Amino acid sequence: MISEKVSLGTINPIIPTDYPDPDVIRVGDVYYLASTTMHFFPGCEILRSYDLLHWEHAAYVYDKLDSTEGQCLSNGENIYGKGMWAPCLRYHNGCFYLSFCANDTQKTYLYKADSINGPWKKQYIDGFYHDGSILFDGDRVFIAFGNREIKLVELDSELKGPKKGGLQRVLLRDENNPRLGYEGCHFYKINDRYYLFLIHSLPDRWMRTQNYFMATSLEGEFRGGELFCDDMGYFGQGVAQGGIVDTPEGHWFTMLFQDRGGVGRTPFLLPLRFKGANPYIEENGKLPSEIEICNTNPDHKYLSLTGSDDFSKTGKISNTEDGRVTTDAAFDSFGMRSFWQWNHQPEISLVKVDTRKRELVLSTDRICDKFDQAINTLTQRMTLPRSRASVIVNASGLKVGDRAGLGILCEEYCYLAIEKTDDGKQLLLISKENGDEVVKYTQSLGDEESYVFRVDANTYAPVGNATVFWKKLSENEFKPVPFSKSLQFTLAHFVGCRFALFILSMKNSGGKVSFSDFKYEVY
Repeated sequence: MISEKVSLGTINPIIPTDYPDPDVIRVGDVYYLASTTMHFFPGCEILRSYDLLHWEHAAYVYDKLDSTEGQCLSNGENIYGKGMWAPCLRYHNGCFYLSFCANDTQKTYLYKADSINGPWKKQYIDGFYHDGSILFDGDRVFIAFGNREIKLVELDSELKGPKKGGLQRVLLRDENNPRLGYEGCHFYKINDRYYLFLIHSLPDRWMRTQNYFMATSLEGEFRGGELFCDDMGYFGQGVAQGGIVDTPEGHWFTMLFQDRGGVGRTPFLLPLRFKGANPYIEENGKLPSEIEICNTNPDHKYLSLTGSDDFSKTGKISNTEDGRVTTDAAFDSFGMRSFWQWNHQPEISLVKVDTRKRELVLSTDRICDKFDQAINTLTQRMTLPRSRASVIVNASGLKVGDRAGLGILCEEYCYLAIEKTDDGKQLLLISKENGDEVVKYTQSLGDEESYVFRVDANTYAPVGNATVFWKKLSENEFKPVPFSKSLQFTLAHFVGCRFALFILSMKNSGGKVSFSDFKYEVY
């Protein structure tokens, strides 16, 4: 265990990509962080750290939720801007608990596991608990939740629903804020006092602030106020909403997030201090210039949260003695590297990783004419301040009417594709603008089957931009496509922009595309 002082200016944001609504706990000398994953599968990613500064993938909680038409992108349905959000992660009596609500199903889910790696057992909590936060208090258990009106409900011992005759009350109201009332509950008991940490917006302008309220009993009045109001020098975007955690040495921190434009919502680590029982972040109106961090495993080598993939391995490892299938820690249960997520719940029978040829092969089984309705679209988060993705696309398996390539997934998406036509293959750039798909560039292609596509994304400003390139596999230099795409965060998807590998069939299903040598760079 090593303690070191670190400048705040060099560690924020802690994770320069889209991990919103962070809830963080410590179990022994290990920290875990759960985050919103919305419509992506596998879902509810949990990260691991030994120093609160560096994070790596630890687990996904589920491969599927309820397999609804929306979750599966079936019959024109989707769950963009919905799905799971604002998870609560707890560890109690040797068991991990993970709860969240899903706004497409209007249900509250609870998963339990003895190990962070699972298996996670699913159940429901009767009721819909927006931004719910669970508190274990002796032999009683409670959930605080809500928007504008923050409520408390005592749950039964199995966390299946409200306890008959249990405590239910309103803790706070913030109904007159014209922008955002209190929400984003994080609920704790520290030294016999009860703490609520919440966000809301300044009433006179849009800016998130972090707030706290404290009471000496669950029946008592919760009092408090603003805890942190600062944009950390970034375009008036406040830093707020997240959990708190203590270190083995007894220091406290809070993990909040900030809207960072097209890249999404990025976590920030801030020191949390106490004057008596009252928490505070700033000292004399300013953040301390440095904080002391305790590293409980200084020799640990962290896996990257984004990365390149040559598709030479899968994570499904057969155990020949008893036939079990296990998963390498760097991979998910679908066999993909953990930094990949499918746009919605995948139809995994249409996916093949050919480790001999080092290819990812995606096939179609339905007709689709929109990029954001294509199943089995494989995505990665973009990274601040600039990130780049390139991939080899082999079009030999396309049918007439198929499009396949590299895209930017967001509400106003764009994609660069090879399209198979009656007259041969063409290069096609499509951009969604004001709700409509617009053809921005076309070019006839020759007899070659493989091409390399590249997207360069600049995501520092609230509205970033991306440029697109391509080349024949035999060529050395990329050719720029005369087009620039704006990158921004919107509520319709509620996540940052992502790189995406895809295929869609507009006339006949059954086509396939092969991807190889995916390269990811941060620059």
